[in-house]
Amino acid sequence: MTVSVLAALPAACSSNHGFSASSGSSGSFEGISSGQASAGAQGTSGSAGVASGSGGTSGQPDASVQGIAGSGGGGVTDATGGSTEGADGNVASDAAGPTDGSEGAGTTWTGTWAAAPQSCGGGGNGQTQREIVHTSIAGTSARVRISNAFGGGPLQVSDVHLAQVTTGSSIDPTTDKTLMFNGQPNVTIAAGMFAVSDGADFVVKALSDVAVSFFVVSSSGGTCQPNAFQTNYSVAGNMVASATLGGTQTNSYMYLSNLDVLNPNAEGAVVTLGASITCGFQQGAPGTNRRWPNDLAVRLVDGNRVIGVLNEGISGDGVKNAVSRFDRDVLSQPNVKWVIFSDNPINDLGSANPPTAQAEIDQIQTMMASAHAKGVKFLCSTLTPFLPAEPGRTTINTFIRSPGSGCDGIVDQDTATHNPSAPTQWLPAFNSGDSLHPNVAGLQAIADSVDLTLFK
Repeated sequence: MTVSVLAALPAACSSNHGFSASSGSSGSFEGISSGQASAGAQGTSGSAGVASGSGGTSGQPDASVQGIAGSGGGGVTDATGGSTEGADGNVASDAAGPTDGSEGAGTTWTGTWAAAPQSCGGGGNGQTQREIVHTSIAGTSARVRISNAFGGGPLQVSDVHLAQVTTGSSIDPTTDKTLMFNGQPNVTIAAGMFAVSDGADFVVKALSDVAVSFFVVSSSGGTCQPNAFQTNYSVAGNMVASATLGGTQTNSYMYLSNLDVLNPNAEGAVVTLGASITCGFQQGAPGTNRRWPNDLAVRLVDGNRVIGVLNEGISGDGVKNAVSRFDRDVLSQPNVKWVIFSDNPINDLGSANPPTAQAEIDQIQTMMASAHAKGVKFLCSTLTPFLPAEPGRTTINTFIRSPGSGCDGIVDQDTATHNPSAPTQWLPAFNSGDSLHPNVAGLQAIADSVDLTLFK
């Protein structure tokens, strides 16, 4: 079937990794991004018409994705105002909330990995992408989401494959599985839309690497996560079934935004929404998977909890942009039960023209209300040290710790990482050296500060 979906909201980025990315507003401090476009410039105005993809390759029919342009501002809904994800995971609405339309135990899709889409130059036309994702929970079946959130026209993709990684770009060919879209090997995704594949029997192991390979037939501008901190691969021609790829190594996730699984024991998914501290800046060498959300996933697995951890960090992001992408990057995730809002205010408060702490708090409460309206618990993180962000950082931390904050729980990143004798400064053992980002030990300390009983 074909489901009408709305355009995803933009979230511009800048990066020196992989594909070139469009620049956003100045004044960002976190990571290597120059910031994000303001929420006021986001969304698609009006309620204009229907955009659809079409085409195909080699004479084969193509599963197209249709969408209706929606109003600008924070978030999007589908044509019916609710989720349209079916148990087979064919096509999902963009930002419809946690309801997934599945039927019975074991048929609820839950995210095991995710990356936040951003606008990036270059489309990878005529190239095979092999992208390595590190899972959180296991599953017996899998599906992927391919995003054209920032394309200027249709994105045509074919021959999407899953396989278990052996080393580098190499896969175990005996595990290779082809994914379909509405029963077809090709899909054309209109600008601003995404497509979710059919589910396929594929064993996903917890805390493991899965290769997602696909051929980009044509595109009109890129959608990527430029700060992947993971070595991915790109090569000319359709080489999706190759056991090993040569070609170019990149540090971006191009078009791929989600890997979901079926697991009858899944309790739900938690989305970590944040900026570069969440994204994984200073997590070490690519592929080491020492972002604090990865460390949290290890703690959950070790604690016999089956909770997907989805990293929706964007380096350089601010609170306004987090609000504008909240529906797409949080509430549209399958089986989402919790969101941890993390480090975005640090970028705003440390900028040349910082907003007031109260303005930041007001926007946090806007996201909180949206989460609660969908039955999703909103967990608030205190802000780690950064002297240029004072006194606003301390004001926000005081609000988060107050009984009237409305937070469903607190992740006290501040207490976990600050110097007890100088609370506005990093504990030296956790400071990466820039007095803004934690090192690997600091990222682990943040993950360790998450009380697992919050997930109930």
